[in-house]
Amino acid sequence: MQMLYDSDAFVVVHMLADSGLPTEGGTAQVPQLARHGFEIVDKRSGKEVYLDGAWAEMFQQIVLRWQLNAPTEEEVEDTLERYAGLAQNPVLVH
Repeated sequence: MQMLYDSDAFVVVHMLADSGLPTEGGTAQVPQLARHGFEIVDKRSGKEVYLDGAWAEMFQQIVLRWQLNAPTEEEVEDTLERYAGLAQNPVLVH
């Protein structure tokens, strides 16, 4: 888990897939569907959305562009605002 962004309005966390699961023989078993995702928490509404699969891949492209172009906080917040519209799950523990 890696915190990517934290402001008064949003938190974005990159959830990384485990690199391997321990087994009896001491060797790691690599998961067949190693996936990652992004959790976006809208602090104002107290709701979160988890992006995985194709949604996570699209969001990853946005994050990569942010790293190259260094957007303003307003530009980041505007993008996260669009994703916040998908948030339906109340934040219970964080």
